[in-house]
Amino acid sequence: MKRLVIIMVLVIGAIFSANAQDKTMKGSTEVIALEQVPGEFTQKQITVSEGTYIFEISNNNVGHNVGFVLVKKGQDISKPENHIKTAYVKKQVETGKTESSKPTVLEKGEYVYFCPLNPTATDNTLTVK
Repeated sequence: MKRLVIIMVLVIGAIFSANAQDKTMKGSTEVIALEQVPGEFTQKQITVSEGTYIFEISNNNVGHNVGFVLVKKGQDISKPENHIKTAYVKKQVETGKTESSKPTVLEKGEYVYFCPLNPTATDNTLTVK
């Protein structure tokens, strides 16, 4: 009987621990929503705190698929090895649709973002404080 009680306590503790961890991970990830129109992002400058973010990219009648690239400011944006790959949308964003990236940890500093498929300016700035 004593063994059964100990096992039940361990199982219940594990369930509560898993639920708490799941809620903490979900609660700590925020969304940065960006919209693309023909030739540009509608948001040119964004400021956020350090943390984990998912990028949601909307294609507002661009007329073709779009994407998203994030690079630390000062790095060569033409080199894929400088791209923050977790920030890529999971698939190209079709006209009228929205797609998301994987969770991306952003540390203090400045980043630039652009779309290689919808020739947007490469001076859109994301500042992390």
